[in-house]
Amino acid sequence: MREYERAAKDLLNWYDAAKRRLPWRSEPTPYRVWISEIMLQQTRVDAVLPYFERFMERFPDCAALAEAPEEELNRVWQGLGYYSRARNLKRAAQIVLERFSGRLPDDADELMKLPGIGEYTAGAIASIAYQRPCPAVDGNVSRVIMRLAGLTGNAADARAGVKRIAMDMLPKERAGDFNQALMELGALVCLPNGAPRCESCPWERFCEAHLLGREQDFPEPRKREPRKVEERTVIVVCDGARVLIKKRERSGLLAGLWEYVNVSGWFDADEAGELLEEMGLTVSRIAALKPSKHIFTHREWHMRGFSAYVPPAPPPGDYLWADAATFDKAAFPSAFRAYRSDALECLEQGMKVRSTQ
Repeated sequence: MREYERAAKDLLNWYDAAKRRLPWRSEPTPYRVWISEIMLQQTRVDAVLPYFERFMERFPDCAALAEAPEEELNRVWQGLGYYSRARNLKRAAQIVLERFSGRLPDDADELMKLPGIGEYTAGAIASIAYQRPCPAVDGNVSRVIMRLAGLTGNAADARAGVKRIAMDMLPKERAGDFNQALMELGALVCLPNGAPRCESCPWERFCEAHLLGREQDFPEPRKREPRKVEERTVIVVCDGARVLIKKRERSGLLAGLWEYVNVSGWFDADEAGELLEEMGLTVSRIAALKPSKHIFTHREWHMRGFSAYVPPAPPPGDYLWADAATFDKAAFPSAFRAYRSDALECLEQGMKVRSTQ
């Protein structure tokens, strides 16, 4: 135990000197800590920074978030992916407004009752924002502690042991700083891929994995099922001034976001044209676009793309014709990012035509 106490002290000294300046650290209110932790799930810190600032500007507190129009929330979130996180944020904000007068609870168990908040996020909020003595164990922290203690197995197998050690080490007077120091060590020094920077580590003299010269053997990689590959065809349909788009269903993959015409399977140009004809559109020109690939957690989309020009006509089914203003407000998933420039090109042509009329 005494060795863990010394290790905790050394880690905090390192953190005080080496920590990055991050906006949620400079002003660690419960709301800001919560939003940052949700954004940081599956996303790197440097990618989150501009999104965090923009989100805070538009939704500075639970009341603003609870009342956020879905379309605007998706638009502000656009590019971060995993849009269910944004939907859960709004649902949780509504509950916090109703049950806790707009302030997140300071108890980890109460926090875990809110949509989108699991054990790690609850521990992070409670410790960082409220200084509650709660561990916050994510993948980074698991890796660091497994190497420190020489715990074998994969991170899931060792979770109970990791949590116990994290709790034993936790200095109650600086719980939030200690948890952030563990995260920082995993992000900057005790790296998951490639050689860890042991020469810069405050735990070099304590770390079992380092003393054994086997840093990269901990934790053991978890066996994952291969991602399912799905072939899709995406068609950017334009009438010379507008682009044909449709909102996806409110549940399931990419729920509530906008999309171009797209179907399962790889179509050639003739088949893509026939599909549009079946939708009641007359195709005047169709051309191939660059292929694209998007990786989700458990699947991959391998996409073929086409641009198609049609004469002005009523939009088929649930589709609508989006002009530049409408298109700019629509939140598209990053899966379709490769085809955004083609849509914008069509809209720009329409704007030029209107400006000369």
